[in-house]
Amino acid sequence: MADDRPVPLDEYPVHQVPLSMKHVATGDRNAYDRCIFHVFDHEGRALLILGLGVYPNVGVVDAYATLRVGDTLHAVRASDALGDDRMRLAVGPLRIDVEEPLRRLRLRCEDSVSYDLTWTAEFPALWEPHHVQRRGDRLTLEGRRFVQAGGVEGVIRAADEEFRVTATQWTGTRDRSWGVRPIPGEDGGRQAEEHPTEGFHWIWCPVRFEDRFLMVITQEDADGYRSLNDATLVRDGHRDRQLGWPQAEITYRSGTRHPERALIHLGDLRKPTELDVEILTSSPLAIGAGYPPADDWQHGTWRGHGWTDRRTYDLSAPHALAAYGVTDHAARFRLDGQVGHGIFEHGSFGRHDPSGFTGFDSVAP
Repeated sequence: MADDRPVPLDEYPVHQVPLSMKHVATGDRNAYDRCIFHVFDHEGRALLILGLGVYPNVGVVDAYATLRVGDTLHAVRASDALGDDRMRLAVGPLRIDVEEPLRRLRLRCEDSVSYDLTWTAEFPALWEPHHVQRRGDRLTLEGRRFVQAGGVEGVIRAADEEFRVTATQWTGTRDRSWGVRPIPGEDGGRQAEEHPTEGFHWIWCPVRFEDRFLMVITQEDADGYRSLNDATLVRDGHRDRQLGWPQAEITYRSGTRHPERALIHLGDLRKPTELDVEILTSSPLAIGAGYPPADDWQHGTWRGHGWTDRRTYDLSAPHALAAYGVTDHAARFRLDGQVGHGIFEHGSFGRHDPSGFTGFDSVAP
């Protein structure tokens, strides 16, 4: 018999449905609730990506941290059985403490990648567009997300490297999301067979400037049809304005789909503006961080009680997984004469007519 006693979170008036907070309203095995943080310096020396996820209908909690320094990617991943205390955000050596919701969080890990960081928001959290995807008639993704940027202070260590992190020389961005999102282990059946993915083109771009925060997000299908679109500027503590229909000109490294620079056209006909993107360093999410199509570990998969894994990857040579997944690029941005820093997250695979890519093996000339 299942243990269905109340859990500590049931003490708080936060319920949305007549269930214990131990349960989610959907029985979909792909239900999830997770976060991702990016911490990087303004010169491109280091990029730390970390996250934690809960998968209540498969009973799994997991977390990861990857640190790119030079061409080496250090990774720590941990997974365990999901317990009853949902306010304890810890798995193995990785921990996140919410010291002040939406304002200040502490990020810690004591392992082959080690860090103790205080992340402090400088702008209010911003909702991203409601995200829905279907394959045929099957709902495969429905997510609610918010994004935020701020300063980070503390220390990061790996191998013989140590970085003193300061809010003036480093930037931190984060994303919180929950809903339904595919995890491994499910047969797509007829819907997957009869509705294969022809192409996917994605930009997710939070940027921190001294006096403003900019968020740009787009998703396009193979023919260029845009299913997700937003460009919002936050200033003086509130949403300042929307900047129209972003159009990106991406300069790819020859023979790849790895962006080296980008120019994103923003604004409307009365006041067009351009966001210049200079890539500093990159980390493919399929390598170390557990995002599809990772072949050594993916989020939500059961690895047994108390599983922890440590790896290093050489990123000096092209990696097949990077070509078919999303990559997070720490970048320097310029907008209206100001210099900012943020993440240019990009994935482009399969056909994309606006870019001239004709299939999965198509690359930049």
